[in-house]
Amino acid sequence: MFDLVRRLMGATPGAAPPTVPPAAHAAADPVVRLGASERDLLAHTQEREGFLHLEWARVRDWVASLPAAVQADAWLACERTWLLMLRDSLGEGYRLHESAQGFLLSAQAPRAAEVTLQYLDATLRRVRGLLEDLAAPGGPGKEILVVFASDDDYYRYVGYYYPDEGEFAMSSGMFLHAGCSHFVVHGEELTNFEPVIAHEMTHSQLSHLPIPAWLNEGMAVNAEQRLTRMGADVWSVQQLEARHRKFWTPETIQQFWSGAAYLRPDEGSELAYDLGRLIVNGLSSDWEGFKRFAHAADLRDAGAAAAREQLGLDLGDFVRHFLDHDDGTWGPEPDTWPQAPERGQFRGVALSA
Repeated sequence: MFDLVRRLMGATPGAAPPTVPPAAHAAADPVVRLGASERDLLAHTQEREGFLHLEWARVRDWVASLPAAVQADAWLACERTWLLMLRDSLGEGYRLHESAQGFLLSAQAPRAAEVTLQYLDATLRRVRGLLEDLAAPGGPGKEILVVFASDDDYYRYVGYYYPDEGEFAMSSGMFLHAGCSHFVVHGEELTNFEPVIAHEMTHSQLSHLPIPAWLNEGMAVNAEQRLTRMGADVWSVQQLEARHRKFWTPETIQQFWSGAAYLRPDEGSELAYDLGRLIVNGLSSDWEGFKRFAHAADLRDAGAAAAREQLGLDLGDFVRHFLDHDDGTWGPEPDTWPQAPERGQFRGVALSA
């Protein structure tokens, strides 16, 4: 599925200082031991494209069977063990680094890895500060970032989370909200994927809400702009306004509301990210009302009912006025969507892919 992508890329407060656990330099032991209980994670893996992917549902069942007092430690141990197994499959040069808040698996030089892990911790605090009570409550485990040095390794790895058939836009990074949630990016320089981390960290903190794709991605792009220096130049309404008005019609706007537009391999994906950003930017001017809306929004109707109840507006009218169209139906029409609506969290920075 990702052969075409690889050809196009030409590729075959109070946080402890970052540390490298002694085990990070030894071959991974796949057995997790908690007192008298142990579990061989190798028995719960699937191999795909040279990588071992854990069947996290079975791991979760085992952790749930343990005494409540040790469940958090057990989950953390499973995360660490899985990352060491992934490190071994990536080959020489990769190291696992750990802080009080996160894990980093990368082939970066020690100082670069330390700075990346500090940025991960700081971004988590900043995103939570932006989202306030919209942010996810704390759970077991730590934030996980995997930095692939090779574009080819990145696309082979994320291919596991995609359908076997279809065309998909390239990406700089993703938040993979499956089993054990984690962030993946590719590259070497932190400055190149700072916006990706901010974007995907926002997805992580919104993952507990059943919100539609446009709201999820719109909030992530806005957070990316506010927390990094690159966003405002990339997402320029002056450059995109005419393209928005030409592309969106009463027919294509349904792909936006359902989330299908974000998966288009053409300019529709780029424009969907920007339109979501613009709507969120406009609605969030009433921040308290916007938070009530985001808590109530349901992906099944793209948040239409919540917008009427919490903000007193019609999403279709809001978009129609922005696009400067006089007629047609511009609001969500779920009965016309050929597939189930999407939640978002598709990819990192659309224009840098």
